Formats: sequence, C-alpha cells, structure tokens
Amino acid sequence: MEQKPISKAVIARLPRYYRHLGELMEEGVERISSNDLSLRMKVTASQIRQDLNNFGGFGQQGYGYNVKYLYTEIAKIMGVDRQHNLIIIGAGNLGQAIANYANFERRGFLIKGMFDINPRLIGRVVRGAEIMGVENLEKFIVDHDVQIAALTIPKTKAPEIADRLVAAGIKAIWNFAHTDLVVPDDVVVENVHLSESLMRLSYRVCSMQDEKERREKVQESGMAGKGKGERR
Repeated sequence: MEQKPISKAVIARLPRYYRHLGELMEEGVERISSNDLSLRMKVTASQIRQDLNNFGGFGQQGYGYNVKYLYTEIAKIMGVDRQHNLIIIGAGNLGQAIANYANFERRGFLIKGMFDINPRLIGRVVRGAEIMGVENLEKFIVDHDVQIAALTIPKTKAPEIADRLVAAGIKAIWNFAHTDLVVPDDVVVENVHLSESLMRLSYRVCSMQDEKERREKVQESGMAGKGKGERR
C-alpha cells in the first residue's frame, strides 16, 4: 500500500511532541492521555490523535500513550535515533554558537568540522571541531561521510558553496544565509531566515497592540455615548 504524504504542519509539530514527551519522562510520567497532552502543548486532543494516526496511532483507548514508547517512536520517525554527521560552513559568531550547542549531539547530530575563508580562524578548535579552509571541503565530506551542512555565510557566497556541497554528496542543507538556494530535488533545504522570523514576531506584536487600541476606542466611545444618554 502506498504511504500517504505527511503534511508539513504535522512534521513541524513532531519536534514539539518529542520535547514535551522528553520532559514528561524527566518528571517520571509513564503514560498520558491526549487530553492531558493537549493541555500541556496547547494543541487540541483531536489534533494530537490525528497527527499520531499518520504514523500508526500509538495510543490505547482508556489508557492513553506510553510516554517512553511514544518518545522512542517519534525519535525513529524523525531519524534522531541515528547518527548524522554535520559540518558548518562559516565559523563566525553564528557558526561558533551552533558548534557550541551541546544539545545537537544528544539528538544524534555530530559536528565533524567547520570551514571558513578567514585565515585568522583556520586552525582553531570549537568544541572538538577544527576550523579548516574551504579548499578541503569536498574531500572532508567524502572522508567523513557527511550528510548535512549548515550554511552561516553571506548570501553572496551561499549559492556557490551550495553547488559544491551538492556535487560532493551532501543531502541536506541547513541554510542560515539570507537567500533561497536552488538545489536538486533529492537535496533537502531547511531555511532559517532570522530576520524574517523577527519580522513575523513584529507583525504579531503590532497586530495585538492595534487590536487592543481598537477595543479601547470602542469601549471609550460606548462609555461616552452612555454618558450623553444619562445627561438627557
């Protein structure tokens, strides 16, 4: 039977399930109902059941979900139960911040090396990952079986480096460069445009503020009208 495609919205929620289930395990919770999980995640119980049914359901009526089992199964679905070798292109502040984030290793993402064109950075080691010149890029990818590359470089350099990564066999690019990359269909790109994320946040803040001001004006108008009626 052909497997139906999973929506991007469902995939986007999987890491949240994984995180909350991990926290429940730390708290000693052994099982949880979809209703209780919905209160914790601020997602409806119906949505949780629909999401998990895409992968087999995992729950039992009247029992709920076995927290440890569901945590393990979601890890398998996302592939974080396996090891993924990763490199970082761009060893500036952002690249080094990513390299210093120890939680990636606990999720199976091992940073094997970093690359930069700045001679002052080459040779340094960040949490065990050496910073090398980009002239060694392709050979390093092959020798260390690297599947994923993070791009934390200026957008003008990103397309050229992306082409080199694809030619060397990289299958996934975590793109922090502020540009859209053109890659073959069998290469996955996850764009992380920080300024766009901040602008979306700005929009939501301003929208809430505008709505608050609108309600206050309506309320003031109603009170003013009521006052006039009373004076009559």
